[in-house]
Amino acid sequence: METKGFIPVMLTPFKDNGNIDFEGLTELTEVYLEAGAAGLFANCLSSEMFELTDSERLQVIEHVIHIAAGEVPVIATGTFGGPIAKQADFVKRVNDTGVNAVVTITSLLAQEQESDDIFENNVFELFKQTENIPLGFYECPVPYKRVLKPAQLQQFVATGRVSYHKDTSLDLDQIKQKLALTKDLSPDFGLYDAYMVHAVESLKAGSAGLSCIQGNYFPELIVWLCDHYNDPNLTTEIAVVQEFLTDHMDVMHQVYPIVSKYFLQKRGLNISTFTRRNVGDFTPAIIADVDTLMHDYLKLLHDFNIKVII
Repeated sequence: METKGFIPVMLTPFKDNGNIDFEGLTELTEVYLEAGAAGLFANCLSSEMFELTDSERLQVIEHVIHIAAGEVPVIATGTFGGPIAKQADFVKRVNDTGVNAVVTITSLLAQEQESDDIFENNVFELFKQTENIPLGFYECPVPYKRVLKPAQLQQFVATGRVSYHKDTSLDLDQIKQKLALTKDLSPDFGLYDAYMVHAVESLKAGSAGLSCIQGNYFPELIVWLCDHYNDPNLTTEIAVVQEFLTDHMDVMHQVYPIVSKYFLQKRGLNISTFTRRNVGDFTPAIIADVDTLMHDYLKLLHDFNIKVII
């Protein structure tokens, strides 16, 4: 997937009755695109993919592809557990929607107690059963987190089949090892970091971009960081943005994705805060925290003259 920059992990808007809000999904997709996203990751954990049926997953993916209209690549999750043959079948169905790559969930390719050998054998069996379909890896924390070892990623990328890796290791040294071992193995491959605490350092080390939940609050800021992280004329501003992302990490993870939908509402997006996932209570204290986040963000935009796209 030949793209560099910010690839948002997309939300799925729902109506208050729990049905998918496709008009809201259109508006949200357009927000990502207008912000300058380099690609779109539909049907991921932020999309509440485990709370969608297979039919809904495919509908969401197809809708995003339709709205993107070829402007940027679209990737989407295609593995949801069970025998490898079953997972390979759904990978093919997702691929048939027209995505640029089908993302595999590392924790669904082997049980938590199973060895690296079993995991690696399952990965190569999935490769075999999905022919030449471009694939990606997502170290999703659900049902458990299986972080790829650098040597594992190296051998997978060396096949030429892997174009995307969403890294959730939270370990900059491990990211650097992964980048070193995969460098020049495939022109289509990119590692995208999910952890904003070391976003700038990860980009400087060679990450292809960022794939983070913060993009579901302020996508234009993540795009700005991807565009300017190494600009010698903006060192102070870059440091301020990095500090802002780090300092506000906790509030953005509270009862997520309700909080991000509420934040987008405050920005003017016409979506409900409804979520199918049980993430806890959206308390007055959390609402106050998000309101403070909005205040601090608007001040940051004003100081840096960054355009709000809603």
